[in-house]
Amino acid sequence: MSNLARIVDHLPQMPMAQKILTLQAEMLKHPQVEPVTTHTFHGGMYCRKVLQPAGVLIVGKVHKLEHFFFVLSGDVAVTIGEEIKLITEPTLLCSNPGAKRAIYAQTDTVFMTIHRLDSKNVEDAENEMLEDAPDSPFTTGNILRTNIVEI
Repeated sequence: MSNLARIVDHLPQMPMAQKILTLQAEMLKHPQVEPVTTHTFHGGMYCRKVLQPAGVLIVGKVHKLEHFFFVLSGDVAVTIGEEIKLITEPTLLCSNPGAKRAIYAQTDTVFMTIHRLDSKNVEDAENEMLEDAPDSPFTTGNILRTNIVEI
């Protein structure tokens, strides 16, 4: 069982979406880590590559559009629908509108999302693909709002 599964199992019976919001509220009480994020635009697509250090939990924002989610390397536990999947090899997942993930890196992990968008810059891309999230620890481009912790 992954660390993420152990944490989520301690939450009361509720849908996974509510568990993720509860988890996010609790994690915001602790120092946050800003993941190294690379942004690439090409041919009507936007690629976001994230380096997530071992032991770090990220709760993402709600996505408006379907997109690809790749785990390129590392061991990671990720919420998918109503379950938590442990991914230990390169994996491609297809995300639907409304997706909001909790991702716990058990080892240093690299993941990537690819979006079909009209936008040409990060701010416009995020407005096009993500729901507004004032409770997120991240601003545009995965920049941490406060409490940066060096690893």
